[in-house]
Amino acid sequence: MANHKSAIKRIRSNDAKRLRNKYYHKTTRNAVRKLRSLENKAEASALLPKVASMLDKLAKINIIHKNKASNLKSSLQVFVNKL
Repeated sequence: MANHKSAIKRIRSNDAKRLRNKYYHKTTRNAVRKLRSLENKAEASALLPKVASMLDKLAKINIIHKNKASNLKSSLQVFVNKL
C-alpha cells in the first residue's frame, strides 16, 4: 500500500486515466471493425474521415503509436478504395 498522500492520489488518477484510455481505444477499435465490415463504398467513404480522426487523436495522446495509427489509416484507405 502507498505510504504517501501523493502516491495514493497518483494511484487514483492512474486508474481514472487507464479507464478513459481503455474506453477511447475500444471505441476506436470498434469503429475500425465497423468500417471494415461495410460493403457500400459511399457509407465507407463517409465513415473513413471520422475513423481517421479517432486514430489521430489516439496517437496524439500516446494511447497508440503514431506509426500504428498511420498504418491503420493507410490500410483502411486501401480498403475503401477497393470497394
